[in-house]
Amino acid sequence: MGKLQSKISFRHSRYRADGSVEETGPVRAVQQHGPAHADAVTCVAALQPDLCVSGGRDQIVAVCSWRSGAALRRFIGHEREVTKVTSALDSNRVFSASRDRTVMMWELHGTSGPRQHFPGHDLVVTGLAVSPDASQLCTGSRDNTVCKWDTETGECLGRAAISRNLVTHLCWVPGEPYVIQTSEDKTIRIWDSRELRVAHAFPAKRHIQTCCDVSQDGWYCLSSSSGSAGEGGEATLWDLRQTRNQVREYKGHFQTTTSCVFLPRGPALTPSIATSSYDSTVKVWDRDTGACLATLCLEGSGPLSSLAVCDSSTVLCASSNSGIHVLRVSDRADPALEEVAVF
Repeated sequence: MGKLQSKISFRHSRYRADGSVEETGPVRAVQQHGPAHADAVTCVAALQPDLCVSGGRDQIVAVCSWRSGAALRRFIGHEREVTKVTSALDSNRVFSASRDRTVMMWELHGTSGPRQHFPGHDLVVTGLAVSPDASQLCTGSRDNTVCKWDTETGECLGRAAISRNLVTHLCWVPGEPYVIQTSEDKTIRIWDSRELRVAHAFPAKRHIQTCCDVSQDGWYCLSSSSGSAGEGGEATLWDLRQTRNQVREYKGHFQTTTSCVFLPRGPALTPSIATSSYDSTVKVWDRDTGACLATLCLEGSGPLSSLAVCDSSTVLCASSNSGIHVLRVSDRADPALEEVAVF
C-alpha cells in the first residue's frame, strides 16, 4: 500500500437544503491512502467496527481498515467484476457476488482462496443477503431468480423464479426470516426465506428500484430509484408493519440514486437516512420530514455506487473514479457531512 498523504482538498462542497452553498471556513485536509482497488469500486459493506469489505471492477474482494486505509486481505477468485459484498454481524465470513454468475464465501482469517462456492445462477448475480446467524444466504440475479443456500455446505436449499424479476438488491430484516428485494420491474418484494415465497409486494414505483435497506428495529425499509435529468432518482420509505404503506419520498438527486441507508441515531441527530447517486453527491435526509439536511458533492469521483454505515458518525462511499471515501456525519441539530479520507 502507498504511504499516507495529506492534502487540502477542494473537491467537495456542502449545500444547504435550499441548494445554496454554505460557507464552512477552511477546508480540512483529506487523508489520501493507497487505493483499495485498481479500478472502479462497485460495492462496499461494513465488516467489523474498524473494517470494511469492498468489491471492484478489478475482480478483487478487499478487506481494509477504514480508519487507516490499510488493506488487510485481498481475496482473488472471481473471473469478472464483483457486484455485491456482504457479511453477517460479528462474523469472520465475507460473501461476494460477481458478473461471473457465482457467489463465494471467504474467511477473514483463512486462506486467500474461497471457503465455499455457490454456483447456480445463469446471469450476473446482483443481490446478496446473509441471515443474522450467517447460516443461510439469499442470492438474486438478472436471471429472474432468488436462491437460498446453506453457507456451510454450499447446498442450494431453494430456488424461486418470477417473470421479469431482474433482481437489483437484497437485504435481510434484522431478527426476522424476511428478505427485502428490489427489482428492475420497479417492485419491492418481501420474501419469506423459510419457504422462499413472496409474502408481500409493495405497489410498483415509476422507475427501476436499485437498492434497499432495513432499519435496525425492522419497522421500515428504504428503496432507491433510477432517474435522469431530475426525473426519478428519489428514495422511498416504506412501513414494514401492518399497514405496509409508502410513508415518504426523498427527492433531490438529479440522476439515479444507487444506494440508500439508515443512519444510526446519535444523541442530537434526528432519525436520518443517507443516499448516493450517479450525480456524484451524497445526501443526508430527515427520515420523518423528508427534508434534505446536508449534501456533499464529491467532484471528480464519477458515479457513486454504494454506501456503508460503519458507526454513528462514519459512512463509506464507493466511487467509480476515486476509490472509497470516508465521510463524517456530525451529530448536532444541524448535521454536516464532510469527507475526511479516501482509499
